[in-house]
Amino acid sequence: MRFEPPLEEARLLRRYKRFLADIRTPTGELLTIHCPNTGSMLNCMSEGCRVWFSRSNDRKRKLPGTWEIVETPQGRLACVNTGRANALVEEALRAGRIVELTGFQSLKREVAYGQENSRADFRLDFADGPTFIEVKSVTLGFDDTAVAAFPDAVTERGSKHLRELVALAKRGVRAVQLYCVNLSGIEAVRAAREIDPAYAAALSEARAAGVEVLAYAADVTPQEISITRRLEVLL
Repeated sequence: MRFEPPLEEARLLRRYKRFLADIRTPTGELLTIHCPNTGSMLNCMSEGCRVWFSRSNDRKRKLPGTWEIVETPQGRLACVNTGRANALVEEALRAGRIVELTGFQSLKREVAYGQENSRADFRLDFADGPTFIEVKSVTLGFDDTAVAAFPDAVTERGSKHLRELVALAKRGVRAVQLYCVNLSGIEAVRAAREIDPAYAAALSEARAAGVEVLAYAADVTPQEISITRRLEVLL
């Protein structure tokens, strides 16, 4: 996934009200841009860190740009636009880069399913039946380790999705929790038990019930992002 038009670099002044960020460009331009991330963005930012944003010329927009990438305090690059994760996964699925999920006959997005009024990020149809996939974007990294974690804040929605996948798996339907790691320099993923113990427990229960748990890393640069390799999942 290449960024077209190219992203612009700036420095972060502050993130506030969850969806707003003030930045300063190299020419001194001060902008308030959209932050498309509902999480805490823990360990993703610090005052004055480098950010990259996409600029819009749409006069109907209230804000002139969208925050896409940040240089973290650990020196990694993270794609903080969580809306990119599903597009990256779809691109990788269609290119056959997620080896466990090749050979499907059709792909659908945002498919209604389950008992709790959910929508699966993807439904893949294979000759032997469907596969339902929930995608989570991972950006939480730490000093002195190449293991990332999810979630970065308590997520009841994430636990609900795991319950829905468990219900499918118990009926013999293939169910997959896929972590899209949008953070450079990562070798494995774990549940952030210290942040959301209920989610960590739900993930362990899901794997025991037959839900497949996969993690794939994205190479993140200011020019493009693409899913390239499988990571180990530590539970």
